[in-house]
Amino acid sequence: MKLLLIEDDAQTADYVRRGLVELGHVSDHAGTGIDGLTAAIVGRYDAIILDRNLPELDGLSVLKALRAKGDRTPVLLLSALGQVDDRIAGLQAGSDDYLAKPFSFGELVARLEAIVRRHSDTDPMQGTRQTGSLTLDLLGRTATRNGRRIDLLNKEYQLLDYLTRHAGQVVTRTMLIEAIWDYNFDPGTNVVDVHVSRLRAKIDGPQDVPMIRTVRGSGYRLDAV
Repeated sequence: MKLLLIEDDAQTADYVRRGLVELGHVSDHAGTGIDGLTAAIVGRYDAIILDRNLPELDGLSVLKALRAKGDRTPVLLLSALGQVDDRIAGLQAGSDDYLAKPFSFGELVARLEAIVRRHSDTDPMQGTRQTGSLTLDLLGRTATRNGRRIDLLNKEYQLLDYLTRHAGQVVTRTMLIEAIWDYNFDPGTNVVDVHVSRLRAKIDGPQDVPMIRTVRGSGYRLDAV
């Protein structure tokens, strides 16, 4: 997933970001409410982790501004204020979940996955996403096609997750780099093509109709076949 962490406490931000990166996620960080709101408006994120007590613009104001613009990105609100009234205020402002500080990293990840799953086109009982003959297991991080199990490496899973969420749409190499690697990754590298080639070899077996298409001069498209 590509995540935005809006947190002014440097120690908390470093702790959360390192944990997310170790799990294979891309995590951008903003340290103030204004910077966080700007990043959220400009960027594309699977979810936002938003601290309630921020300098320049508090978390609830950031959240209300996003929702007023029609931005439905899932938001997990963090706060040292954990009373019932505080949680209610956060949920009424538009957050998808509320986690009181101090928190365990494992719970944070579980809550993130839950709110993202609720916003995706998944079967909440099975934790899967269906695209044509391909089924992506969001919990096991594997896939099957026509009954054939496909084991995926971390980056391959992230690529396939992104492609299935944008099935039928052309996604550029830049979009994939930003979503799966990060903004600082060298755009001149052929790492995207290499990883897509490996993923295609696993997804498109010798008897299968090709799903991953190269769109010349643009990028790639996953067809639901």
